[in-house]
Amino acid sequence: MEAGPAIGIVDYGMGNRRSVEKAFERVGAAVRLTSDHDALRAADGIVVPGVGAYPEAMRRLRAEGLDELILERAEQVPVIGLCLGMQLLYEGSDEFGATEGLGLLRGRVRALHAPGLKLPHIGWHSVRFERDTPLTPPSREAAYYHVHSFAAERSPDAIGFGEYGGEFVSIAARGNVFGCQFHPEKSSHAGLALLRSFTQLCAKVPA
Repeated sequence: MEAGPAIGIVDYGMGNRRSVEKAFERVGAAVRLTSDHDALRAADGIVVPGVGAYPEAMRRLRAEGLDELILERAEQVPVIGLCLGMQLLYEGSDEFGATEGLGLLRGRVRALHAPGLKLPHIGWHSVRFERDTPLTPPSREAAYYHVHSFAAERSPDAIGFGEYGGEFVSIAARGNVFGCQFHPEKSSHAGLALLRSFTQLCAKVPA
């Protein structure tokens, strides 16, 4: 059986990295979970996972030079951030004070505004897509599993939205950089379909 495209999952010690790894394997990718720069440079696509606090995540990325590595690879191959990983792709976050991010997506991450509702927002939630990208489902709407208290502000890069007390950005794209506020690896068929679409996009990158 022919191996699928090589997907490098950036391992900086935060997030449910193993479940992301297994999900990409299920959709046919050849997966490498690593912090090794050479291995990530050899990948056809890059995944930035993450669960936890924004400032600590950025500190860890910078400590290992992975911030610059992600910026470098984003010029060459598709990149996707999942949950906190999506937030790290933005210009910065207000979580625990102002922290600068990678700046691959325009805008900042703000506290989720959901008066009278429990935070973090946990559970399945419908996402409506406002424009087509390689990750947009045919129906332009699908349900995904979310766990978050912060979300990106609306910017030209937002492509899909959910509602929880008000509108929040659930998925974004700018060129070959994508971000999902939800966990596609925990989102059953819809989530695997999205990861499969990303993997197929990586397979089209010229050697």
